[in-house]
Amino acid sequence: MSDRPATVDDVHRIAAGMPHVTRIEGPKAGNAIYQVGGKSFVFFRTPRPDAVDPDTGEKYPDVIVIWVESEADKLALTQDPSSPFFTTPHFDGHPSVLVRASRLTEVAVSEVRELIQDAWLSRASKRRAQQWLSRDG
Repeated sequence: MSDRPATVDDVHRIAAGMPHVTRIEGPKAGNAIYQVGGKSFVFFRTPRPDAVDPDTGEKYPDVIVIWVESEADKLALTQDPSSPFFTTPHFDGHPSVLVRASRLTEVAVSEVRELIQDAWLSRASKRRAQQWLSRDG
């Protein structure tokens, strides 16, 4: 099976397909938030002033937040300026990366799957994580 570029539908499908996941709607805009055990691991962010187009100043309307396990993982994904993954000062010290939905095609489905699985593992209880790893991981 060949790897293909990722889509927003892939993000939803993979996040929703992890065990014990609840999808809630954000209180302001109904944006999707995926949680395990009440802890968010992927969410679709509403436009905010810290993530804007450098040319127009317009707030990005399509930012997805994905948890990562460590600051080193975050840095590995965001240090290359050409990477679709980024962060903002608002997320300094927060174990997550941002990606615009419009740039997901720059990432393979397999990489998005791995990121979301790692995000889930970073937020799931130890017991749930061990069960999933022993069965599927």
